[in-house]
Amino acid sequence: MLAGVFSSIFNRSRGNKSILGFASTIKKKKTLNYKEIGYVYSIADGIARVYGLKNVQVGEMVLFGSFSNIDDNLKINNNIKGMVLNLEYKTVGIVVFGNENSVKAGMIVIRTNSIVAITVGESWLGRVIDPLGQPIDDNISNLPTLSRRVEIKAPGIIARESISESLSTGLKAVDSLIPIGKGQRELIIGDRQTGKTAIAIDTIINQQLVANNSKNTDFSKHLVYSIYVGIGQKRSSIVQIINRLKIANVFNSCTIIAATASNSAPLQFLAPYSGATIGEYFRDSGRHALVIYDDLSKQAVAYRQMSLLLRRPPGREAYPGDVFYIHSRLLERAAKLSKSLGSGSLTALPIIETLAGDVSAYIPTNVISITDGQIFLETALFHRGQRPAISVGLSVSRVGSAAQIKAMKQIAGNLKLSLAQFRDLEAFNSFGSDLDPVTTKQIERGLVLTKILNQDQYSPMLVEHQILILFVGISGVLDRHLFLVKRFEKLYISFIKTVYPFIIESIKINKSISPFISKAIILSSLQLLKLFA
Repeated sequence: MLAGVFSSIFNRSRGNKSILGFASTIKKKKTLNYKEIGYVYSIADGIARVYGLKNVQVGEMVLFGSFSNIDDNLKINNNIKGMVLNLEYKTVGIVVFGNENSVKAGMIVIRTNSIVAITVGESWLGRVIDPLGQPIDDNISNLPTLSRRVEIKAPGIIARESISESLSTGLKAVDSLIPIGKGQRELIIGDRQTGKTAIAIDTIINQQLVANNSKNTDFSKHLVYSIYVGIGQKRSSIVQIINRLKIANVFNSCTIIAATASNSAPLQFLAPYSGATIGEYFRDSGRHALVIYDDLSKQAVAYRQMSLLLRRPPGREAYPGDVFYIHSRLLERAAKLSKSLGSGSLTALPIIETLAGDVSAYIPTNVISITDGQIFLETALFHRGQRPAISVGLSVSRVGSAAQIKAMKQIAGNLKLSLAQFRDLEAFNSFGSDLDPVTTKQIERGLVLTKILNQDQYSPMLVEHQILILFVGISGVLDRHLFLVKRFEKLYISFIKTVYPFIIESIKINKSISPFISKAIILSSLQLLKLFA
């Protein structure tokens, strides 16, 4: 029955006794009903070279198996899977998911007739899984059954609508200066140990705060579901993130996809696409999802390793020619869908690690050109104690004020102007020379605003609270009181909640700052400031 299927193998293999023996053995298997079967003739560095599989597709999942010496039956090991990447004249190049030591020359490769897919659904919330959709948290119950391909085409222009809803990160520096909207792709870029992951985790924590603070009765519709994809991270780092999310009581609205440094390069390459697939499940059902890729630099390195082992021609920095495409087709899947498709959204926060602040390297420039803006973290600012260490001059959001509520727009313009003036005059302040009163006032205002934008890790703020403290800083109430800024900030929100709760309610409901509310904020801040005298 399978003689026709393996005639090509037989013809290619004249003189090779092992392959001839394999082909003759296959012909004896009258019970096999598989359409396409191949034969591993070499395995090295996670790459299997396979004869046969004449009709296999690129990206198709395959299974590895072998004949038993006892009953001469074909046994398939579902734990050993691979993905087809190279279609060559005589052979097929397959990357092996998992432990390559389990694959031996002479093993049989079976087509699944299915492109790589994973299961999706609410059952993955509060779970830790691998890029193939297998749980790795020792809980094998309540698994989702709906399956989706990990590689699908991004929504077209007609299926999208302009970004207009804000996705609050809870960070004053981001929400006021570099706003992110639902459906946007905002890059977080910087050297190692500068707080890139911390921004992403704060954003996840803040989604639960925003949902709890919402007056929307349909909590599940308002909540932004989060997917964190850890690529090439240490297992201890993933555990720390999980523990932090559990402490903040947000883990049950998150899914963690872990492709750690101990996993193979193919799994690290596949992980971001799996994360996007789970996020698309929520997006396509009219809900909102946030996916964080931490980080795409390591995914590019994994893809380079795979490509070189598959003998694809190298290009700049030894990356293959299509390394741009692996990131563009991933990030294009983030979108805000039109009302006719449910108005769901998928927001992407990719992370890129730079070396010595070099944003002009190959992978950073690729991802910068794909995304809708970047949050650039500076090592010097980090060492000076600025948290988050965001460079306001190099960071940008190409969506801009479209992703802000009116109240934040009212203060963001003055905030940007004051900080820009401060950056220009900051150098003069270090000289200690005599300055005119106007320059001195601008420097004092800039120092106060910089202090206000400084925020502790894992302490996101609701946007109404951010607006209050930023308005006070811009109004000049805290000028000449730099040493009081952090104490004032901690007490002011509690003071407003207790004594003047109508101020917060007005901003929350009207989404703007009326002249009456402006006066109330200034008078209340002066009233509290007197208590420090």
